[in-house]
Amino acid sequence: MALSAPTLYEYYTSGGITSGLSTNQPYFTLNDKNVTLYSGALHYFRVPRQYWRDRLRKLKAAGLNTVETYVPWNLHEPEIGTFDFGNGGSDMEDFLHVEEFVKMAQEEDLLVIVRPGPYICAEWEFGGLPSWLLREKDIKVRTSDDNFMKHVSRYFGVLLPILAALQFTNGGAIVGFQVENEYGSTEWKKDNESFVPDKVYLEQLRTLMVRNGIKELLFTSDNPSQHGDVGTLHDIFQTANFARNPKKEFDSLKKLQANKPTMAMEYWTGWFDHWSENHSKRDNVEFRQVLNDILRYPASFNMYMFHGGTNWGFLNGANLQNGKYQPDTTSYDYDAPLTENGDYTEKYHIVKNLIAKYNKVITKVPPPPKETPRIRYPDIEIKQQLQFSTIVEQLPQVFQSTDVVPMELLPINNDSGQSYGYTIYRTTADIPPNSVLKMKGYVHDSVLVLVDGKLVSRALRNSDDINKFGYWRLKDGTLTLPEGKNSTIDLIVENWGRNNFGKLEDFKQFKGLTSDVFLNTHVLKNWEIRPLEFKTKWTKSLHGWYDFSTTNLTLNKANLEVDQPMDTYLDMSQWNTGIVTINGFVLGRYMHLGPQQTLYLPAPLLKPGTNEIIIFEHFTPATHVKFSQNPIYLKK
Repeated sequence: MALSAPTLYEYYTSGGITSGLSTNQPYFTLNDKNVTLYSGALHYFRVPRQYWRDRLRKLKAAGLNTVETYVPWNLHEPEIGTFDFGNGGSDMEDFLHVEEFVKMAQEEDLLVIVRPGPYICAEWEFGGLPSWLLREKDIKVRTSDDNFMKHVSRYFGVLLPILAALQFTNGGAIVGFQVENEYGSTEWKKDNESFVPDKVYLEQLRTLMVRNGIKELLFTSDNPSQHGDVGTLHDIFQTANFARNPKKEFDSLKKLQANKPTMAMEYWTGWFDHWSENHSKRDNVEFRQVLNDILRYPASFNMYMFHGGTNWGFLNGANLQNGKYQPDTTSYDYDAPLTENGDYTEKYHIVKNLIAKYNKVITKVPPPPKETPRIRYPDIEIKQQLQFSTIVEQLPQVFQSTDVVPMELLPINNDSGQSYGYTIYRTTADIPPNSVLKMKGYVHDSVLVLVDGKLVSRALRNSDDINKFGYWRLKDGTLTLPEGKNSTIDLIVENWGRNNFGKLEDFKQFKGLTSDVFLNTHVLKNWEIRPLEFKTKWTKSLHGWYDFSTTNLTLNKANLEVDQPMDTYLDMSQWNTGIVTINGFVLGRYMHLGPQQTLYLPAPLLKPGTNEIIIFEHFTPATHVKFSQNPIYLKK
């Protein structure tokens, strides 16, 4: 490529900016010049802020001219009316500088597409919706319901002015905004019942966008061959989401909107993983063929994902397939062109070569940055531990309730409820011989049972155990309890991630205990309820550590000494089930059933000197923390 080639912005803005991205003809124009969008999805909230520029530059070096991102409402408004766009005080604050991310993309000579929700799917907890919405009685999320829209209006009133200032026609980078997300997928028909997507809702969203200064292209995305135009408005530009058969989907689009450009808003480069299931991979030959067919059509595209990143902490989503709950893993590698830790793959080079073949607008492309070095730190011994009774003593809040209460309805976090983590339900009862504990309905999503401080529910041994007591697949689960007089019964319930996709009925989801618990035929009453959220401040305040032992349900601490922080992976293959925190920050979940066996630990989460690793293990802990230089997946 000639050194004299202009930058992307020089090419499209020299002489001034008079117009943005136009769909008034069968091809895109930007500022009245033809443009094909070569875009890749990269979610700022899934990547450490210190690595944003590296990932953006790698995206640009592949020949892409656009980056696309979702905006997660549940992170930016973690409590009702409390916002965090960086430096807002939440544990995720350093991931939330969305304005900085967009400006950085422009500095790297990239255009930006923003999908602000309010719902984003994304295999993200509750599809990006804040769980405190569920405190509104009978709320109908993703509809024109006043109880929902009053919150959307407040949030958009803060978010959209930030983004409006960054629009292309204002001298910024953003060339398009999505209205809602795959709204056509909410339609359903069964027997004599059906749901038709709420177009009043879509119109309300558009009105909010315009009122808050959005003037760039508005669009929707769906699978057009399945859903047609039920999830959009007649004058909003439509794009397609798919994994294969681009001609079929693009031809469907052309029938829906003649004489318009053609674009795949989501060309799925790979797929995501569920706990206890197989690791997902997509064949590179098929990937190349479909991308080639998209470019040959010809059409613009956004690869979902170009770089997947990580579902930090408790922020993974889940699926409900025919009522079957499937929680997503912490890793969101997605088998994308860039790996979870930002390394190049064969797909990356496929993308780079195909764009170079088809792209007719020659602008500067930087050389690919070097890969980020990784290290396998030496094993470190677990030296200290807190047992369950000591953990409970240090929890700051306890609530008395006659009946069980789901976590979302607890009066905490400025009346925003509990969003993530564990909830401990404690009561006392006489337990006659051969007594049976019964959980009515389904547990949301797993439960550990202790009687007088002793774990009596069975450890997770194999995939079949997910079908048994204590886990999300079993309805009306039962467990025989040991005999005791005035015994203390603890039920520790974990939210493994709220569903993020599907019909609107699938979004009515409370976590924790949502139905009565029986001892034989009697409903247990008079509960003490304690939220166990693992917020950074609390985790850092833990005290009273004592010597390590192989005891169930413990916090286990080890110190990692680091001279110069480097990327690594925690190898959790010798542990059973739980979570890991690093310097108080919840890194993610682990489960020995896989497929994920390692947790990506990026250098920005470490510091020179002593780094505190705390592992909350549900069952018997391992004796050491081990590391790996590469990700490990369980082969089944």
